[in-house]
Amino acid sequence: MTRPVLYLFGSAAPPVRGFIDTVQRAQTEGYEVCVGLTPTAARWLTDDISALEDLTGRPVRSEYKNPGEPDAWPPAAAILFAPATFNSVNQWALGLTNHFVIGVVAEGIGKKIPTVAMPCVNAAYVQHPQFDRSVETLRSAGVTVLYGPGGFEPNTPGERHPYPWDAAFSAVGAIVRGQP
Repeated sequence: MTRPVLYLFGSAAPPVRGFIDTVQRAQTEGYEVCVGLTPTAARWLTDDISALEDLTGRPVRSEYKNPGEPDAWPPAAAILFAPATFNSVNQWALGLTNHFVIGVVAEGIGKKIPTVAMPCVNAAYVQHPQFDRSVETLRSAGVTVLYGPGGFEPNTPGERHPYPWDAAFSAVGAIVRGQP
């Protein structure tokens, strides 16, 4: 039986530093995993890239491929973009696709790839009026955004709380299994 392919994307927020464990969890839950990172997240994980590629058997991507090059990844059954920073959420909602990960999730809306996003932002950032507009834009486009009760709830700047990975994997699992 073929395992569903999960594109696991992350941007530069503290939970991305644990992506090796996150990939292992996704694999334990039955997914074939392809890892995509924003450029800053890729820089943060420079020392982990080889381990992530060994775990997944696929290249970790943070840049667009050249035109005409074959795709190194199989098609996704679902995308999980977590952690998604303030910047990533706003770029995505505004259609600013200068980074690979943002381009894939933006195009994923049009391709109807089931996508779950879970922000990781502090309470100061979410006071900016664009953030709520961006969350609403993504939700209205069919993206499951786990923000607020039952998902990620902002912390005060500098404060750390456990990232709610259980909520993210539960949402992805429900989508892949076709449950509401």
